Amino acid sequence: MIVRDRPSGIRLFFAMRGSILGQIKWTLAANVALAIVVTLSHGRLFDYKLVVSALPFSLIGLPLAIFLGFRNNACYDRYWEARKLWGDILLRGRSLARQALTLIDAPAKADKADGDADRATAVDIPAEDERRRMVRRMVAIAHALKHQLRGTTDADGEVARWIDPAEAAEVAGTSNQPAALMLRMGRDLQTCRAQGRIDSMLTASIDATLSGLTAAAAACERIKSSPLPFPYTLLLHRTAHLYCFLLPFGLVDSMGALTPVVVAIVAYTFFGLDAVGDEIEEPFGLRPNDLPLDAICRTLEIDMLQSLGDRDVPPPLQPVDCCLM
Repeated sequence: MIVRDRPSGIRLFFAMRGSILGQIKWTLAANVALAIVVTLSHGRLFDYKLVVSALPFSLIGLPLAIFLGFRNNACYDRYWEARKLWGDILLRGRSLARQALTLIDAPAKADKADGDADRATAVDIPAEDERRRMVRRMVAIAHALKHQLRGTTDADGEVARWIDPAEAAEVAGTSNQPAALMLRMGRDLQTCRAQGRIDSMLTASIDATLSGLTAAAAACERIKSSPLPFPYTLLLHRTAHLYCFLLPFGLVDSMGALTPVVVAIVAYTFFGLDAVGDEIEEPFGLRPNDLPLDAICRTLEIDMLQSLGDRDVPPPLQPVDCCLM
């Protein structure tokens, strides 16, 4: 995701970081070059004069702009829904940590009085306690979902470092790691309920949080697996390119030497809208304008570690060259 101050004045025209121009520059350059050739030849192909009036471009241009706007709105709806879902995952992760650490009693120990076990702080939670496992597993779920949505592999062990090695090996062989980890969340909650460390009503409230996390992950999978209809995207893509590359022939008689300038402005707008729609249609990727899933997962890591009383907390991710991943 591009994170930068919005330039003002003349700097607005020279801002390149975060601009869509880098993706369309070669297509735009070819379009302008064609416009220059048409202007120099005044629309002649050898001895034949190509006579094209501006009327067809007036009739096509407005509907094309409207349909490109509709498509971009549909793409942005997908982008914004994906961001809200990851915000919901972050919220429910914090709620899960609070519920696990405050609603589930500590396991009884022989060397402590019953009241001392109940008053155990987050720092005192041992590694084998289900509460600590649930909080740390929440981070593993976020990383596993991130890799699933991006289609990447967990080469850096971002999932395995938050769970037990045996559990990591078992989960690695599943086709849906977030769902497998959520199942183990339920099993730990069941264990705590069987041990009498939490009553049925409080168990239901934590289970509702887990169900909300599962629903958010499933909604992200729906966005990932259901792109906009390809014929609709292809139709607009072809029409925009045909319109822009034929435009010089319709303007050269009326605009003369200004034809390349006008063509450049129109082509930049149409090609740019088309490219922006393509980029935000799939919000989970690694392109500059995609969602910063790494930064969101890092925020969740910080929250979960602080809830456990851990002092070794990583810093939040910062933008690199105005791009937050």
